[in-house]
Formats: sequence, structure tokens, C-alpha cells
Amino acid sequence: MASKTSIRGIATRGTIYSPFCIRTLPKASPYLPPPRRRCLSQNPAYSLLNRERAFSNTAWARLSQVDEEIPQQDREVDAVDVCIVGGGPAGLSAAIRLKQLANQAGNENFRVLLLEKAGEIGAHILSGNVLEPSAIKDLLPDWISDDNPARFEYATPAGQDKMRFLTKKSAIPMPAPPQMNNRGNYIISLNQFCKWLGERAEEMGVEVYPGFAASEVLYNIEDGAVKGVATNDLGIGKDGKPKASYERGMEFHARVTLFAEGCHGSLTKQVIKKFDLRRDSQPQTYGLGLKEVWEVKSENFRKGEIVHSMGYPLPSDTYGGGWLYHFGDSLVSLGLVVGLDYPNPWLSPYGEFQKLKHHPLYASVLEGGKCISYGARALNEGGFQSIPRCAFPGGALIGDTAGFLNVPKIKGTHTAMRSGMLAAQAAFSAITTNSSGSVFLYDYEDALRSSSIWAELKQVRNMRPSFHSPLGLYGGILYSGLEAYLFRGKTPWTLKHSSTDHGATKTADRCTKIEYPKPDGNVSFDILTSVSRTGTNHEEDQPVHLQVKNWEAHARDQFPKYKGVENRFCPAGVYEYVEDSSKDVGVRFQINAQKNLDGATGSHKEARSRRGYKDEVNSLQIGWMKDEVEESL
Repeated sequence: MASKTSIRGIATRGTIYSPFCIRTLPKASPYLPPPRRRCLSQNPAYSLLNRERAFSNTAWARLSQVDEEIPQQDREVDAVDVCIVGGGPAGLSAAIRLKQLANQAGNENFRVLLLEKAGEIGAHILSGNVLEPSAIKDLLPDWISDDNPARFEYATPAGQDKMRFLTKKSAIPMPAPPQMNNRGNYIISLNQFCKWLGERAEEMGVEVYPGFAASEVLYNIEDGAVKGVATNDLGIGKDGKPKASYERGMEFHARVTLFAEGCHGSLTKQVIKKFDLRRDSQPQTYGLGLKEVWEVKSENFRKGEIVHSMGYPLPSDTYGGGWLYHFGDSLVSLGLVVGLDYPNPWLSPYGEFQKLKHHPLYASVLEGGKCISYGARALNEGGFQSIPRCAFPGGALIGDTAGFLNVPKIKGTHTAMRSGMLAAQAAFSAITTNSSGSVFLYDYEDALRSSSIWAELKQVRNMRPSFHSPLGLYGGILYSGLEAYLFRGKTPWTLKHSSTDHGATKTADRCTKIEYPKPDGNVSFDILTSVSRTGTNHEEDQPVHLQVKNWEAHARDQFPKYKGVENRFCPAGVYEYVEDSSKDVGVRFQINAQKNLDGATGSHKEARSRRGYKDEVNSLQIGWMKDEVEESL
């Protein structure tokens, strides 16, 4: 039987929690309560500490086969009212709203705990973000008020909107659909915004624990309801055996567990499968977003300007588009989103992004500037048709985990936050009404269907699927125009997604090979240079969380058909075929796990039935911020 030792109790024994590590101090050291955690790494008094439990910026998922040499002692257990997995906009909004409700009710002992696998809140957040402020105004009305000393200081009011259709050398003005009107919105760094939300959450009493990667869903034996999560064991070597620093993970039991892992989270996939949450929805579809932040010359900077583009460099049978957001002090966020249902296996999203930057529309802004960060992440693009059931016994899905991105609007932060707030209200009501037993958030499902999230996504439900027609890009633009200006989502039909992303991939012999120009090192860069700007940090001696059951069988089956599609879809060069004359197909397949940014992309683009990967990839969010610009973004 696991002991009921609280996380506060462990801290009392001498463990201090910091954003980057846990330091075990002498027993005489005073206890710092979790909501008032402070980093001691800069304190000379503790400079000689030699017992440190460090966290990698990318957590690994435990393999299903547990090495017999790993000790299986009981985990420590802490019981809370609500456990939230994920420190993004949805998770943080849920945490803040829960404590607002509890504090208003005079229930200061209502415990809300938030686990975030990144070393600090915001470190795994990546988005070129134009924020629609409706949700944050409801959550924290004075979020940018001059009268609020703790206001968010990094919001740039949206200025002029531009929409352009690109040919190789030209940029043709297009009318932007009403959904893309950004009047009243703000350009932000979502990284900084989440850091700020995390600080507000701690002020209200939320127990925020960065550096804790939830790796297992726990269930009640009696009724099968979710009863919480467990964090990953630490101190496991890359050979799967325990090191001297081995420490067992910890269990967090909760009346309600909210999953806010983001797109394609590993625990979310388990919950969806166990409770069959997709039984009434279509499969999710995905896109890959690649982003850079540049510091540009003052004469090229137009603060608040928002530019979106379609067309070049993507072929007409591939959905996607680019952006340029001018924000802060001479900073520009730019990027390219590529729908992962592209048919040509020779296409490289990374290569297309490098080509985009050489288009005159983008190059004229970047000329003479400096790239200061790079990142990539997957996006949910399925929309209304792909929303699963979001409530289940003992918990709920919130934010991008459930797929609330409005693709035509290119916004999902406000819907993610709104879903977290709705789940928080339902959870607080259910817990305070029912003092014992498993909780089911019926009110959350009802609230979603009557919310602005549902209405917003239903209105645009047919736009993204319309790009699957034989007319491709041009047919999709035409139909989306009709939906935006004439139909307004009131049509009696709902278009279906034509296939899964991996099902859309053709064999290489049916497609034209694409040759990409060599990067110039000024505007375009090779993958290794870009990966060096991500700030990712993998501990060298840890298990590789991307696994292949049979390396040679995978290469024999896949390479002749798709000629190394894995080399090209990954934005960081994690998957690679290396020439090897000793192999039947002349190549050897390998995984460069130390470069992993987005483990989820591979699981979207390659069919599980074909690829033979163990589908245990962790959440795809990445730490992309370079240290020297962290405070300015």
C-alpha cells in the first residue's frame, strides 16, 4: 500500500522545488511552501549542494516493458481536489478559475495542483500568437490595465491586417475573411503569456510544479474512473537500467483530473482509447507549424502589422500558409503551417519554410536582421467534426488536447482558455456537491455545447475539409469564401475529412521529386543550425522515448515505397536513413533522439500499421526560447 505522504511532507524533509530542479537540503533548512517556491540555484549559501535531481526539458515516456532490475517500490502519494496535467493556456486558466471559485466560497483548503513537464512554465509553449482577448478579459479583467501592477506587459495591439496570395515572385492582395479581422486583438509571445498566467495562478494558491512529467494515468479499481496520474521515474539510464540517482515517481490522486497536454498528448491518447471518446467524431487531422523569431532592422519594422499568406511555396494540392507578425521592439514572428495530409512524400515542410523566407514579401522584412529562435509543433486541424467527447469518469479534456483550434481564424488560445474555465466551473460544482465517489462532469459537456467555442467552430466547420476537393487549393479558397460571406455556417451539410493524414500520402514513384536549394546562411538555414536555436535539452543518459519494434523490417517495408519520407517530414532531422551497403535496401533507419522537437509529427504522418513504432511519444510541445532573448519575448 502506497503511503499517503503529501508533497508538502516531502518538502518538509528537506526537498526544495525550483523551476529547474529539486535540491535536497539539510534537514534544518526551512520549508518553502510550493505556491511560494523560489529558485535557490543563484544563492551562494547553497552553492555547494551536491545532491541534485535534474530534469530534462523533454520528458521520456516509460516503455511498456519494465526492466526487471528496476526496483518497484511503492510511490509516494499526494491527494488533491483537482489535478491538472499541462501548464498551457487551458490548464492555467482552469487552475485560476478553480481557485477563484474556491476563494470566493471561503474554501481556501481546496487544493488545485498543476503538473508541467517543462523546467519552467512556458518553456514548452510555441506559437506565433495573435490573441483574441475575450477569454482573458473574463478570467482576469485587469490583465493589461495600467492600474494593475502585475499586468501583462508584453501585449502589442494588432494594427493593419494584410492577406496575400503568393506566386514565386509576386504577392497578390486578397480579401481577408471576417474570421481573420484582428481589430481589438493583441500580438503576444505565448511563452511569456503562460509564464505570466503561472505567476497569477501561484498568487491565488495553485500548487504549480514545473519539471514534473505525468507519465501514467491511474484508475479506480472499483469503477474504472480516473483517479489521478503518476509522474515518471527518474534516474533511468539509456540502457533501461536504474542509475545511482534512481528515484521512483510520485502519484497524485484527485477527485477530478483535467488533461491539458496540448495536441496529441500521450496520456490523452490513453484516456480517449479507454473511454472510446472518439466514437461519435471523425479522426483528428493535423498540421505542422514551423516558426522563427527575428530581430529586424528598424526601417523594416511596422509594429502591430499582421500579414498572412497562401500559395507559394506550397503546391496546389497541399493546405497551408505563412504569417508575419510585427511585435515588441523590432521583433517579428514568422512561420509556415503545412497540413500533414500533403500527398507528395518528397515534400519537406522544413524545406518549404526556408523557401518561403526568400520570397520578396518575407525577405524584404528579414534583410539585415537576425534569427534568434526556431521551433516547430503539431496543430489540431480537424475542427468541429473531430471534437471527441470531452468528459469521462473522473476527469475531462480541455484546450488543444480536445482540438478547439479555429483553423480559418488561425486562433485557438481563447477557445483553449474558455474550455479550461468551463471545466473548472463544472469540476468545482461537482466536487462541492458530491463529497465522495467518482465525479462525472456532465455540466462541462453541456456548457461546451452552449458556449461560444461550439458556435464558433460549427460556423467554420466546412472550410478546412473543402480543400480536399479535386480543385485543391483553389477550390478550397472559393468554397471558403462562400462560407465566410454567404453561408456563414448555416448550410445543412457537414463535410467530412477525406482521409487520415497518413492515408493521404502517395508512394514516391507516383510523385515528382522535389529538390530544395542549399540554405544561404543569412535568411535560410540548415536543420542543425535551426535546432541549435530551439533551446531543447535532452539528458544524454536517459531512455530514448521514440522506439521502433524492428528497425530492419521498418526500412525494408517503408523505404522502397516512400523513399525516406521520415527524413523530410521531421522539422529537426530526428528520423534518418543512412546509406548502408550491408542492408537489403541499401539504407539503415535510425532515430537521432537528441534532436527531437516534435515526436508527434511522425505518428500523424505515418500509419501505425505501417510504421511499427511503439506509439508512446510524449506531448509534442518544445522548449524553443533562447536564453538571451527570454525576457524580451
